[in-house]
Amino acid sequence: MTDDETAAAAAETHHEPQFTPSAEFNVAEGRRDVGLCFVGSSMTAGYGDPKGLGWVGRVVSRTQHPDLDLTAYNLGVRGDTSAGVMARWRSETALRWVNRTERRLVVSVGANDIATGVSLARSRLNLANILDEATTSGIAVFCVGLTPSLETEWNPRIEALAEAQADVCARRGVAYVDCFTPLVGHEQWLSDVNASPDRVHPGQAGYGLIAWLVLHNGWNDWMRISS
Repeated sequence: MTDDETAAAAAETHHEPQFTPSAEFNVAEGRRDVGLCFVGSSMTAGYGDPKGLGWVGRVVSRTQHPDLDLTAYNLGVRGDTSAGVMARWRSETALRWVNRTERRLVVSVGANDIATGVSLARSRLNLANILDEATTSGIAVFCVGLTPSLETEWNPRIEALAEAQADVCARRGVAYVDCFTPLVGHEQWLSDVNASPDRVHPGQAGYGLIAWLVLHNGWNDWMRISS
């Protein structure tokens, strides 16, 4: 383990007793005024979807509910790393949460960490810092994991980071959606990514699959709405 990895792991362990699970987030009575922010990179932004919806737009469209006065914001930035998201999420979401009585944050990071050589421990710590700062500030958090690549040599690294992210979330009581395991051998996912111009980002079908996984893995429970 490198010095950077050792320091990152030690920092995460040191702060663990201060974590506040997002499950303790208080929900207002009556029709709820919810500000829902999504932070991440190009997958969050929905890059490559000819419908312009991505998984975020599809999830938001299925989250409309009589009990919610919902305002949703997609804050995905193409090429962003977990460090970039960590640096900007607070200032960008603060603008969207002005006058909202309920603040909810969806985080999806990590693919660009692998591409740019960020260590597993550092990537894990960056996610942990985002979750910790949010949950200790009374913000409910939900995490969407990494999707598999067509480049099979990348998939062990993606899987390792996905498992690390799942562990980070489990330690904090934060909901986490595993997108890697269901999609790594999924024929429709593979064909959709293979047909895309960059063979990295999916098209309409692939983003639909991610949205399905989100919606069927604790989303309504986290949003505290009935289906």
